[in-house]
Amino acid sequence: MKVLIIGGGGREHAIAWKISQSKGVQSIFCIPGNGGISEIADCVDINLQDLDGLVKFAKREHIDLVVVGPENPLAIGIVDYFEEHDIPIFGPRKKGAQIEASKIFAKELMDKYDVPTGSFRIFSDFKDANRYVNEIGAPYVIKADGLCAGKGAYVIKNNDVGKEVLKNVMVNKIHGEAGERVIVEQFLSGIEASYIVFTDGESILPMLASQDHKPLLDNDKGPNTGGMGAYTPIPFIDDGMEDEIKTGIMKRTINAMKNEGADYKGVLYGGLMLMDDKKPYVIEFNARLGDPETQPLLFKMENDIVPIFQSCIEGTLNESEAIQWKDGVSVCVVLASKGYPEKAEKGMVINGLDDLKGDKDVMVFHAGTKKVGNNFYTAGGRVLGITAIGQTYRDAMRKVYDAVSCIRFDGMQYRKDIGAKAISFH
Repeated sequence: MKVLIIGGGGREHAIAWKISQSKGVQSIFCIPGNGGISEIADCVDINLQDLDGLVKFAKREHIDLVVVGPENPLAIGIVDYFEEHDIPIFGPRKKGAQIEASKIFAKELMDKYDVPTGSFRIFSDFKDANRYVNEIGAPYVIKADGLCAGKGAYVIKNNDVGKEVLKNVMVNKIHGEAGERVIVEQFLSGIEASYIVFTDGESILPMLASQDHKPLLDNDKGPNTGGMGAYTPIPFIDDGMEDEIKTGIMKRTINAMKNEGADYKGVLYGGLMLMDDKKPYVIEFNARLGDPETQPLLFKMENDIVPIFQSCIEGTLNESEAIQWKDGVSVCVVLASKGYPEKAEKGMVINGLDDLKGDKDVMVFHAGTKKVGNNFYTAGGRVLGITAIGQTYRDAMRKVYDAVSCIRFDGMQYRKDIGAKAISFH
C-alpha cells in the first residue's frame, strides 16, 4: 500500500511516523514534508494549491490513500477534487471544511442546531463593529471569519485594544480577505480542552481529550501562536461531561452538517471551554487533527491508524473497535524559533538530536526543519515538538523537559509549564 500525506508540520510528522508502523504500508510520500519526515517518507515539493499537480503525482505513483494534514487544502476542496479522480482521500469535502474555514458558518450552524457556544454578533462594517464593542465593553473575543493559521482570534480585556484589533483586521487587513467579516463574541472563562473524533459522517470514534497551550509564554502570557505544547489525557473531564461532549456537541454537529447537505467525513476537532457550571461550550471547530495535540495523542495510541482512515472514507466506522491507549500521560513541548510568532528567524543549526535517539519514551517530531547533508536546520516558526510519555503528569513532564534540555539552536524559545495545569488540578 502506498500512502501520500499532505502537509509539512509536526502534525504531519506524527501522522507519517504512525503510518510507518502500519503492516500494510510499503511506501510513504509527503508533500512538502520537512527534515524529520524525510527520514521516513519521500518528500516532494509541489504547491499545495496546485490540485491538478497533486492529483497527477498521486496517479503516477499509484497512491492508495491520501491523508490531508492542514486546513488550507481542505478549504479549497482537495478532497472533492481527489474524489472526482477516484483516489481515496481522508478529510472533509470543501462544504464540510467550512466549519473551520468560516467562523461565521460554524457559529450560525451551532446557533441553528443548539450546539452550546457563546453568544455572538457578525460584522462586515468597521464602524458598526466599533460602535458595538463600545456598547458592550470588555471582555469579549474578536475573530476574523476566515483562516489565519491559528492567529485570527483575539481575547479583548481592554476596549482600546479591541478597537485597535478591529482596525487592524477590518481596515488594515492584516489577515487579508479572512478579516473582511468578523465575529464579536461572548468571552467564556474556564478550562480549555481539545476533543477530537474520527467520523464517517454517521458514527464517531473519539480520541482522548487533550489540552493545547496557545499563548507563547508561561502562564498563558504573550501573543497567541499556533500552539506551544499539549498533553493528554486531561483530568478535567469526567464520564458525564464526556458523554455530553460526544452526544450534545460532536455527534449533534456531524448530524447538523448532514442536514445542511455536507456529508462530513474525516476528523472533527472541538476546541472547548469547560465552564464553571461544569458545562462544555464550543469556542471553535477545526476540520483536521490538531497541531500540537496530534503529537502526544498518536505517541500514546496503540492502534494501527490506517484502518481507521479507511473506515472513515468507506463509511464503516461503526465496525471499528475503540481506540486503545498506552498507560500514562503524553506531553509535547514545542521548541520555536526566535521572533516567532511574528517573524521567525531561520537557518540555525539544530544540535542534540542524536542524544535522544533510542529512548522509547521520547519522540522528536519535526515541524519547521530542513535537512542538508547530515545536519538539520530551523526552517519555520515552530521547529520541533519534543514528546514524551510517563506514568504520571509529573513523570511525563520530567521526561519531556529532560529531553528538551538536550536540544540547542540559536534563539530557541519554549514554554516551561506544559502539563502544569493538570498537576495543579490534582
